[in-house]
Amino acid sequence: MALETEGDLGVVERGEWSYAQAVGVGPLRFGMAVSEVVEAAEVLGSAMVSDCRRQYAVFSQTWKVEVHRRGGAPSAPAVTAYVSQDAGLFGVACDAVQGPQVSYNGLLLVGREMGELENDMIAYAEAHDVQFRYTCDGHAGPDDPGILMRAQPVGEVLRSRPLFMVPRDGAWTEWDSLPSEED
Repeated sequence: MALETEGDLGVVERGEWSYAQAVGVGPLRFGMAVSEVVEAAEVLGSAMVSDCRRQYAVFSQTWKVEVHRRGGAPSAPAVTAYVSQDAGLFGVACDAVQGPQVSYNGLLLVGREMGELENDMIAYAEAHDVQFRYTCDGHAGPDDPGILMRAQPVGEVLRSRPLFMVPRDGAWTEWDSLPSEED
């Protein structure tokens, strides 16, 4: 399914990444060091590393790795990875416009209009007799603690920007692990 929004990349052009709970997304594996994330991200484009603001004393130093697509005009990062000194890679956010497409049991998660994604989650849950969940922000997504559905404004539409995570050092849940940049 290609997105209809002007300026979006189609699904084929985005590339498709796989997701495995507690393992990783695409070429990025949870627990990787910053240098490993930068190296793995080369399949998509160039990476820029910066420090994250330390939100709580319990968290070790954290870095943000922004991965920009090769070529074309400068744009938002396609992928933003979060790496903790103690836990390694613990979060990967896929941009709604530039990010690679990731699916969960056949449901496309990246760049979807939030209401459409919610309707598809309800239909999927009913058809397969499974559960789905709403995030604390009120966004529908898979019943998988490693996927936090976030909304990203694209023009006048809110589109899905999933954040794939594992708990980081000193946190009990993925929600407790949210980097300050994702609040």
